[in-house]
Amino acid sequence: MPETVEIGLGREARRGYHLDEVALVPTRRTRGSTVVSTAWQIDAHTFELPLVAAPSDAVVSPSTAVEIERLGGLAVLNGEGLWTRYEDPTDAFAEIGDPDGCSTAQLQQIYSRPVSDELIAQRISELRASGIRVAVRLSPQHTVALSPAVLKAGADILVIQGTIISAEHVASEHAADAALNLKTFIADLDIPVVVGGCTNYQTALHLMRTGAAGVIVGYGAHSGSTTHAALGIEVPMATAIADAAAARRAYLDETGGRYVHLIAYGDMSTGGDIAKALVCGADAVMLGEPLAAAAEAPGAGHYWDATASHPRLPRSALIDLGSEVEDRSSLEEVLIGPTSDASGERNLFGSVARVMAKCGYSSVKEFQKAELIVTSLR
Repeated sequence: MPETVEIGLGREARRGYHLDEVALVPTRRTRGSTVVSTAWQIDAHTFELPLVAAPSDAVVSPSTAVEIERLGGLAVLNGEGLWTRYEDPTDAFAEIGDPDGCSTAQLQQIYSRPVSDELIAQRISELRASGIRVAVRLSPQHTVALSPAVLKAGADILVIQGTIISAEHVASEHAADAALNLKTFIADLDIPVVVGGCTNYQTALHLMRTGAAGVIVGYGAHSGSTTHAALGIEVPMATAIADAAAARRAYLDETGGRYVHLIAYGDMSTGGDIAKALVCGADAVMLGEPLAAAAEAPGAGHYWDATASHPRLPRSALIDLGSEVEDRSSLEEVLIGPTSDASGERNLFGSVARVMAKCGYSSVKEFQKAELIVTSLR
């Protein structure tokens, strides 16, 4: 199967594979799922699940962050979200969840209130008081301006995340915010920094060279994403993760052993999707929409990410996940079960542990060696 195809005279395009186009092949001895560990560690922080909850206001609030860590994952609070724009965002959430619908223009208006340094400090203080690890997401455009407040308040992990991010952003000298040079910025920090998203080998390698502890692969594609229509960008996640894993191997050789964690973000809704992302080379996954369906999620049955409220070019839509609160599963059932749902959308990491056992691997790092086959082509 050729790696590139000719799409016209003198123009070739590389093949890329989505997660639903590959499958796992059990080829080793099996294990009992109780002797399998799904734990992962980034810097000094160890988590029982290879899970990072996406920095969406529909998923992460100060209260759900505590529950997500209790269940074994890491929650990332959006440092430019409702919790840092409103002292009490209850009315904002109610407007977004209006049964008659909330338009993109309304969403933009809700998010037009400026981010407050004082509220950033207050939210981080609340999270620290609860005894959990505090991770905060900032956009590349506003990191220089807002990171002092995040760092002063004592965040444990800083996530710098945009749709696509580069090691050094070039901006007009008249831009409202100073350009961010990740290499010089990260060098001055004492906490681990996770950066992303990226979509290919070269960008992943450049981001690793900034000193980042982790790199996010993908831009969080979900059922409401319009990035492919608005920008023409679409990430075939199986290929993107495998490319980033190849960049990590090159960086390991280049640095004599410095390991950078890969966090896959997008096109994952089932335990099988997560398992395939890990086998492609991810150390953990970032989930948004699957967690927004939980009863505790602050979005109350709706999901939106940071691109939905972009003031100039929204690249996703607010989506209604459909069910009433009393019909939605708990976060515990969604993440670690047990469940009576056979769709693969519940007990996500119980599914991962089981397939690891069936393929004969006892840790996520070992599981990355499992065999993959291509099952279909779009």
